[in-house]
Amino acid sequence: MKKTQKLTLTAMLIAIGTLTSNLLFIPIGVTKLFPVQHFLNVLSAVLLGPYYAVAQAFGVSLFRNIMGTGSLFAFPGSMVGALLASFLFLKTKKLSLAFTGEVIGTGIFGAMLSYPIATLFLGREATLFGFIPLFIFSSFAGALIGFIILAVFFKNRVFSLNANGIDNYK
Repeated sequence: MKKTQKLTLTAMLIAIGTLTSNLLFIPIGVTKLFPVQHFLNVLSAVLLGPYYAVAQAFGVSLFRNIMGTGSLFAFPGSMVGALLASFLFLKTKKLSLAFTGEVIGTGIFGAMLSYPIATLFLGREATLFGFIPLFIFSSFAGALIGFIILAVFFKNRVFSLNANGIDNYK
Protein backbone atom coordinates (compact mmCIF):
# COMPACT_ATOMS: atom_id res chain seq x y z
CA MET A 1 0.00 0.00 0.00
CA LYS A 2 1.35 3.44 -0.92
CA LYS A 3 1.86 6.22 1.62
CA THR A 4 -1.05 8.24 0.25
CA GLN A 5 -3.36 5.24 0.58
CA LYS A 6 -2.16 4.58 4.13
CA LEU A 7 -2.66 8.22 5.10
CA THR A 8 -6.14 8.26 3.58
CA LEU A 9 -7.15 5.02 5.31
CA THR A 10 -5.78 6.36 8.60
CA ALA A 11 -7.87 9.52 8.23
CA MET A 12 -10.96 7.44 7.43
CA LEU A 13 -10.44 5.25 10.50
CA ILE A 14 -10.02 8.37 12.66
CA ALA A 15 -13.28 9.74 11.24
CA ILE A 16 -15.10 6.46 11.90
CA GLY A 17 -13.77 6.31 15.45
CA THR A 18 -14.69 9.92 16.13
CA LEU A 19 -18.20 9.63 14.73
CA THR A 20 -19.03 6.37 16.49
CA SER A 21 -17.74 7.67 19.82
CA ASN A 22 -21.03 9.54 20.25
CA LEU A 23 -23.02 6.35 19.84
CA LEU A 24 -21.10 3.37 21.17
CA PHE A 25 -19.41 3.93 24.51
CA ILE A 26 -19.92 2.49 27.97
CA PRO A 27 -19.43 4.93 30.87
CA ILE A 28 -18.03 3.18 33.96
CA GLY A 29 -16.72 5.41 36.72
CA VAL A 30 -14.16 7.87 35.41
CA THR A 31 -13.56 5.84 32.25
CA LYS A 32 -15.56 5.54 29.05
CA LEU A 33 -15.11 2.14 27.45
CA PHE A 34 -15.06 2.31 23.66
CA PRO A 35 -14.70 -1.11 21.97
CA VAL A 36 -14.76 0.48 18.51
CA GLN A 37 -11.33 1.97 19.25
CA HIS A 38 -9.87 -1.49 19.77
CA PHE A 39 -11.54 -2.77 16.63
CA LEU A 40 -9.93 0.11 14.72
CA ASN A 41 -6.59 -0.53 16.41
CA VAL A 42 -6.50 -4.12 15.17
CA LEU A 43 -7.54 -3.05 11.67
CA SER A 44 -4.92 -0.32 11.46
CA ALA A 45 -2.23 -2.50 13.07
CA VAL A 46 -2.67 -5.18 10.43
CA LEU A 47 -3.43 -3.03 7.39
CA LEU A 48 -1.23 0.01 8.04
CA GLY A 49 1.63 -0.79 10.40
CA PRO A 50 2.87 0.70 13.65
CA TYR A 51 3.27 4.39 12.77
CA TYR A 52 -0.15 4.77 11.23
CA ALA A 53 -1.80 2.59 13.88
CA VAL A 54 -0.46 4.77 16.70
CA ALA A 55 -1.37 7.92 14.75
CA GLN A 56 -4.91 6.59 14.30
CA ALA A 57 -5.21 5.77 18.00
CA PHE A 58 -3.91 9.20 18.97
CA GLY A 59 -6.22 10.96 16.50
CA VAL A 60 -9.35 9.19 17.71
CA SER A 61 -8.39 9.77 21.35
CA LEU A 62 -7.72 13.44 20.71
CA PHE A 63 -10.98 14.08 18.87
CA ARG A 64 -12.98 12.08 21.44
CA ASN A 65 -11.56 14.24 24.20
CA ILE A 66 -12.21 17.44 22.29
CA MET A 67 -15.83 16.38 21.74
CA GLY A 68 -16.27 15.27 25.35
CA THR A 69 -16.96 11.63 24.50
CA GLY A 70 -13.60 10.36 25.74
CA SER A 71 -11.39 10.55 28.78
CA LEU A 72 -7.67 11.05 29.26
CA PHE A 73 -7.37 7.29 29.71
CA ALA A 74 -8.02 6.86 25.99
CA PHE A 75 -4.49 7.98 25.14
CA PRO A 76 -2.33 5.42 26.94
CA GLY A 77 -4.75 2.56 26.43
CA SER A 78 -5.36 2.91 22.74
CA MET A 79 -1.86 3.97 21.71
CA VAL A 80 -0.01 1.22 23.58
CA GLY A 81 -2.50 -1.37 22.32
CA ALA A 82 -2.14 -0.23 18.71
CA LEU A 83 1.65 -0.23 18.97
CA LEU A 84 1.90 -3.71 20.48
CA ALA A 85 -0.68 -5.16 18.08
CA SER A 86 1.08 -3.75 15.03
CA PHE A 87 4.53 -4.74 16.28
CA LEU A 88 3.48 -8.34 16.93
CA PHE A 89 1.72 -8.59 13.57
CA LEU A 90 4.69 -7.03 11.78
CA LYS A 91 7.06 -9.60 13.26
CA THR A 92 4.88 -12.71 12.93
CA LYS A 93 2.19 -11.96 10.28
CA LYS A 94 -0.37 -13.71 12.51
CA LEU A 95 -3.77 -12.14 13.14
CA SER A 96 -4.05 -13.90 16.47
CA LEU A 97 -0.99 -12.06 17.75
CA ALA A 98 -2.38 -8.73 16.59
CA PHE A 99 -5.48 -9.54 18.64
CA THR A 100 -3.35 -10.60 21.61
CA GLY A 101 -1.16 -7.51 21.32
CA GLU A 102 -4.19 -5.23 21.41
CA VAL A 103 -5.67 -6.94 24.47
CA ILE A 104 -2.39 -7.07 26.40
CA GLY A 105 -1.22 -3.63 25.27
CA THR A 106 -4.46 -1.90 26.16
CA GLY A 107 -5.79 -4.19 28.86
CA ILE A 108 -2.65 -4.47 30.94
CA PHE A 109 0.00 -1.92 29.92
CA GLY A 110 -2.44 0.85 28.97
CA ALA A 111 -4.41 0.27 32.16
CA MET A 112 -1.26 0.50 34.24
CA LEU A 113 -0.26 3.72 32.49
CA SER A 114 -3.68 5.13 33.34
CA TYR A 115 -2.99 4.90 37.05
CA PRO A 116 -0.70 7.97 37.19
CA ILE A 117 -3.20 9.92 35.09
CA ALA A 118 -5.96 9.16 37.58
CA THR A 119 -3.92 9.99 40.64
CA LEU A 120 -1.78 12.91 39.45
CA PHE A 121 -3.88 14.72 36.86
CA LEU A 122 -7.44 13.92 37.87
CA GLY A 123 -6.92 13.77 41.62
CA ARG A 124 -8.84 10.50 41.90
CA GLU A 125 -7.94 7.66 44.17
CA ALA A 126 -7.28 4.54 42.17
CA THR A 127 -5.49 1.25 42.56
CA LEU A 128 -2.68 0.31 40.22
CA PHE A 129 -4.54 -2.71 38.89
CA GLY A 130 -8.04 -1.24 39.19
CA PHE A 131 -8.34 -0.33 35.51
CA ILE A 132 -7.19 -3.70 34.16
CA PRO A 133 -10.56 -5.55 34.23
CA LEU A 134 -12.35 -2.66 32.51
CA PHE A 135 -9.67 -2.17 29.88
CA ILE A 136 -9.38 -5.90 29.17
CA PHE A 137 -13.15 -6.22 28.73
CA SER A 138 -13.30 -3.31 26.28
CA SER A 139 -10.19 -4.27 24.34
CA PHE A 140 -11.15 -7.96 24.14
CA ALA A 141 -14.59 -7.15 22.70
CA GLY A 142 -13.31 -4.69 20.11
CA ALA A 143 -10.20 -6.66 19.15
CA LEU A 144 -12.28 -9.81 18.67
CA ILE A 145 -14.52 -8.01 16.17
CA GLY A 146 -11.44 -6.75 14.32
CA PHE A 147 -9.89 -10.22 14.33
CA ILE A 148 -13.04 -11.83 12.92
CA ILE A 149 -13.46 -9.23 10.16
CA LEU A 150 -9.80 -9.45 9.12
CA ALA A 151 -9.92 -13.26 9.16
CA VAL A 152 -12.89 -13.15 6.80
CA PHE A 153 -11.09 -10.62 4.56
CA PHE A 154 -7.99 -12.81 4.33
CA LYS A 155 -10.00 -15.98 3.80
CA ASN A 156 -11.96 -14.37 0.95
CA ARG A 157 -8.76 -12.86 -0.45
CA VAL A 158 -9.87 -9.25 -0.13
CA PHE A 159 -6.29 -8.60 1.00
CA SER A 160 -3.14 -10.60 0.41
CA LEU A 161 -0.07 -10.83 2.58
CA ASN A 162 3.36 -10.57 0.96
CA ALA A 163 6.92 -9.71 1.99
CA ASN A 164 6.17 -5.96 1.79
CA GLY A 165 3.02 -6.18 3.89
CA ILE A 166 -0.66 -6.08 2.93
CA ASP A 167 -1.75 -5.58 -0.67
CA ASN A 168 -5.17 -5.21 -2.21
CA TYR A 169 -5.88 -8.54 -3.79
CA LYS A 170 -8.89 -7.69 -5.94
